[in-house]
Amino acid sequence: MLILAASVIPAGSTFSCTPTRVWDGDGPVWCREGPRLRLAGIAARESDGSCRRNQPCPQATAEQAREALVRLLGTRTGKSRQGHVLVRGPTLRCTSTGQAVGSRTGAWCVSPATGDISCAMVDSGTVLKWSRYWRGHRC
Repeated sequence: MLILAASVIPAGSTFSCTPTRVWDGDGPVWCREGPRLRLAGIAARESDGSCRRNQPCPQATAEQAREALVRLLGTRTGKSRQGHVLVRGPTLRCTSTGQAVGSRTGAWCVSPATGDISCAMVDSGTVLKWSRYWRGHRC
């Protein structure tokens, strides 16, 4: 597991992610199995409320997007000292799109409880599709 924690899952690989922590509306999401996810195809505001240059900028606040993601992933169980929302939920089935920023794995993930997470986040109105990365994904 230690190797997995430090590695990006290769593009096209499928893997499991049992979410434990959430930072903001598009990730990272920490997985008990090791990886940190950046949800594919969507853009949310940064935790400070800003939007990055050349990235879609939704009207919803960063907090609204994060809370929508937490609800889709499971149940809020607290907050870490670093400010992450702690979450408990079912194991996701994910397909890697390869390296996102840093040691994050970009991924399309499906929850047995709520379906495709990226699609559900777009439907929540708290994030926007990022067409550069959505590339024909279907909900």
